[in-house]
Amino acid sequence: MVERKVRVRFAPSPTGALHIGGVRTALYNYLFARQHGGDLIFRIEDTDSNRFVPGAEEYIIEAFRWLGIKFDEGVSFGGNHGPYRQSERREIYKQYVNQLLAEGKAYIAFDTPEELEAKRNEVQNFQYDAHTRLQMRNSLTLSKEEVDSLVADGVQYTVRFKIEPGQEVHVNDMIRGEVVVKSDILDDKVLYKSADELPTYHLANIVDDHLMEVTHVIRGEEWLPSAPLHVLLYQAFGWQDTMPSFAHLPLLLKPEGKGKLSKRDGDRLGFPVFPLEWHDPKTGEVSSGYRESGYFPEAVVNFLALLGWNPGTEQELFSLEELVNAFDISKCSLHGAKFDYQKGAWFNHEYILRKSDDEIAKLFAPIVANNGIDESMERITLVVHMMKDRVSFVKELWPLCSFFFVAPTEYDEKTVKKRWKEFSAQQMTELGAVLEAIDDFSIEGQEAVVMKWVEDKGYKLGDVMNAFRLALVGIGKGPGMFDITAFLGKEETLRRLSHAIEVLK
Repeated sequence: MVERKVRVRFAPSPTGALHIGGVRTALYNYLFARQHGGDLIFRIEDTDSNRFVPGAEEYIIEAFRWLGIKFDEGVSFGGNHGPYRQSERREIYKQYVNQLLAEGKAYIAFDTPEELEAKRNEVQNFQYDAHTRLQMRNSLTLSKEEVDSLVADGVQYTVRFKIEPGQEVHVNDMIRGEVVVKSDILDDKVLYKSADELPTYHLANIVDDHLMEVTHVIRGEEWLPSAPLHVLLYQAFGWQDTMPSFAHLPLLLKPEGKGKLSKRDGDRLGFPVFPLEWHDPKTGEVSSGYRESGYFPEAVVNFLALLGWNPGTEQELFSLEELVNAFDISKCSLHGAKFDYQKGAWFNHEYILRKSDDEIAKLFAPIVANNGIDESMERITLVVHMMKDRVSFVKELWPLCSFFFVAPTEYDEKTVKKRWKEFSAQQMTELGAVLEAIDDFSIEGQEAVVMKWVEDKGYKLGDVMNAFRLALVGIGKGPGMFDITAFLGKEETLRRLSHAIEVLK
């Protein structure tokens, strides 16, 4: 067999926001393509015109642009195998539908929805297949003249694939190994509907994958039941020699309980299930996105890569390039992966630590400005340096360190009860005098003098520092006290100290 260039595809439907499970599927396709020097195709599967949602296609493209997952060809990217929207390929599909009909591998069915419902009520567990097709109204039971007449009169019909019983269908899956299914359990799936002159997913994706020279189909586990039908279609067209290899990825599961991850889980537990914020044009509902929630795209990619795939090492932090090198699709799990959204926040924290203080400061500066503070980048960067290891998201910095920029106007009640003793006002007054006499107000300059004063006076260091922190910060948290005072400067430190003594004495 001729060695073919690896070509994979991601083919979403423009029916709304892109679910995070779809993002992971695209990521695995991307990693596989890059690892093998192959191409990643972006195709839009819009054969279900009733479910089309305006803006969905643009949303999906923007999501991947933000995530850094690049396509080589497809909708909006160009290429030599277009068009890449299925709705623009009607004539191509019609040609292949006619081929199956001419070869007796498919047939025209005129059964109305009402007739099908009546048959389901009449026959328990009814399935349109080799056992029932001759009881139905189709081109196998009607004469050619009747069929031609009905078609000419514009009677709506479907084209069904004629599955022969008694066959063993072999699906070779890169994750699950060989899956064998008996054709007797498969129904004669609808491949084409005259109502909109469009194929169903099953025919369209087989034809497109063949014509676009796709070598590997990497998709969600929910498509595994359809794989035997797809194998039979490849065989029906005589394309078995170029049939792609399949890989069916494990599902993303709810963080708690059983079942697939859904938007409701995100709403209930407070995490996004979409890459970007989504404004539903039909309902007006706004759904949160990873980008708008403050996640870094690298953190989202890293987090998703390890949901259902394990590198076999202890390493958890991977750049996109490292993921390309490490990824092995055969190491994907056979079982669903619980969506640990808290781990997602942990990844974001790790990427905050990886980024320079300058990078984080640029993101934090607008938040400082929005709170009415005019501060230099240099001082904002200093605060970031002191505080970034305490947060998972940049937006968490302001409530944590606003005290650097705004003096406390009130003091935490619990901390006051615990930390402000009957002698604290006296000690803080003395400390104020000590600080005022210091010429070198650097961290080192203050620390040496203050520590000697505490020792000489025989005070407990905890009593002094806890009261000092409360006075300057308003609560019992924050970085080292001399980091804070060096940042605030002598004048502001003494002003805050004096105010606290006045209020808390």
